[in-house]
Amino acid sequence: MSEASWYVVHTYSGYENKVKANIEKTIENRHLEDQILEVRVPMQDVVEVREDGASRQVQKKMFPGYVLINMVMNDDTWYVVRNTRGVTGFVGPGSKPVPLTEEEMRPLGIKSDSVQIDFAEGDSVVVTGGVWKDTVGIIRAINDNKQSVTINVDLFGRETPVEISFTEIRKM
Repeated sequence: MSEASWYVVHTYSGYENKVKANIEKTIENRHLEDQILEVRVPMQDVVEVREDGASRQVQKKMFPGYVLINMVMNDDTWYVVRNTRGVTGFVGPGSKPVPLTEEEMRPLGIKSDSVQIDFAEGDSVVVTGGVWKDTVGIIRAINDNKQSVTINVDLFGRETPVEISFTEIRKM
């Protein structure tokens, strides 16, 4: 299998989040989790000042009309992404998508280096950040491509699988 790279997809303006959701749904339906690894709409925090002088912090899209996708480029993945409603095409000459370089990815906060892990399936871990902070769970699956683990947490008295980033957990 070839290496995954980041590609830029052009969308109708305002459809970025809808395109992201549609692609993620298609990934799930067609079981392409190992080929299309991540879909992102890069956001940035901006301070907005209203007419009455009040300021508030809001998130704005860094690149309106564009979505970033980390994927293994082949005929199937190209077809899935290209034929998603709201997508006008890949960024690149003609119909040939061009992956982003390391230099282009750096300002976006996308790191290509992998995190070394010291845990395995069945280990108990505690979540150190995010909405599940301080939650204890047992690792059920490890996804090296997405740099995440699936743990079972107790939610309303039921075991529920939750996906957590490598950087947000530590071994107990």
